[in-house]
Amino acid sequence: MKVSIERATLLKAVSQAQSVVERRNTIPILANVLIEAEGNTVTFRATDLDIEVLDKAPAQVERAGATTVSAVTLHEIVRKLPDGALVQLSEDGGAGRLTVTAGRSNFNLATLPKEDFPVMASSEYATNFTAKAEVLRKLFDKSKFAISTEETRYYLNGVYMHISDSEEGRVLRCVATDGHRLARIDAPLPSGAEAMPGVIVPRKTVGELRKLLDEDEMDIAVSVSETKVRFATPDITLTSKVIDGTFPDYSRVIPTGNTRRLEVDASEFAKAVDRVATVSSERSRAVKLQLDEDRLVLSVNAPDSGAAEEELAVAYGDDPLEIGFNAKYLLEIASQVDRENAVFMFNSSGDPTLMREGSDTSAVYVVMPMRV
Repeated sequence: MKVSIERATLLKAVSQAQSVVERRNTIPILANVLIEAEGNTVTFRATDLDIEVLDKAPAQVERAGATTVSAVTLHEIVRKLPDGALVQLSEDGGAGRLTVTAGRSNFNLATLPKEDFPVMASSEYATNFTAKAEVLRKLFDKSKFAISTEETRYYLNGVYMHISDSEEGRVLRCVATDGHRLARIDAPLPSGAEAMPGVIVPRKTVGELRKLLDEDEMDIAVSVSETKVRFATPDITLTSKVIDGTFPDYSRVIPTGNTRRLEVDASEFAKAVDRVATVSSERSRAVKLQLDEDRLVLSVNAPDSGAAEEELAVAYGDDPLEIGFNAKYLLEIASQVDRENAVFMFNSSGDPTLMREGSDTSAVYVVMPMRV
């Protein structure tokens, strides 16, 4: 195999591949990226047996072939090469070495046989549809903060992507929850997705997928089966197993009878919470909200470190209310708001609180209160 490829193109392809590779590996081949050169394209494939990423890049292929080399080492080398460099990758099968050359730099890397590299079995996908990168980015970006990190409740360690009914009709919906907070985000139903099975997309896959979604107008081909999900652009294909479990009935925890309505400038609210939380204890991170007419007082009282209080002008016309929250949860929810105002709907100091962005009902957040 012998190919010449631009550094920027190579770096983009290799960085996507190496981020899938697990750092602590008991199987040496899984630390490697499979490089295949043919025609005028080089493909880079990496896997951790749960996720597989395939990246195609244009290159000058002098001699077709394939080999595998350490993904992290190759990435580090390419990252440190000067901008604009032309990188040459060459390998002759007998020596078991890949030579990386750029200008006066020359590296000789150990390889492993391409035959040992595990390729994820292709799956029959029940549903295939196309969605704009901007739509998928909104669905996953606004829900991923609520993914659970508790390994025992493994079925919550991802984002539940499914088809649901809303007031506006059928929608493509993403939901994540860890039992303390919940995010539910809707997008118009793409054509062809009507019969999609509901799947739980794992946390790591959601992180890797984010790298495909930077260009708003890019079309992403989505394929879904009972066991796998695949997201593809013309250059990159990300295939992942889905979490084998049943996502709980989240609709039961979304309150419908909350009548006390608070409207507040989202960024002012987030900054105020952040400021008063500076003195909160590391363990509880509790912040108290005191509401009465058009006035909100945020306060923290931590016996070990001190106290803080800040007042905000808000729109609130209901009975006075005192309610406590984990400051981190409040901050994460407030930071999801793209519009100017956040609307909180309360019932009592012991009931879940609902938050949405202004009059937009496509994004709904729920946060559980805490005793303060």
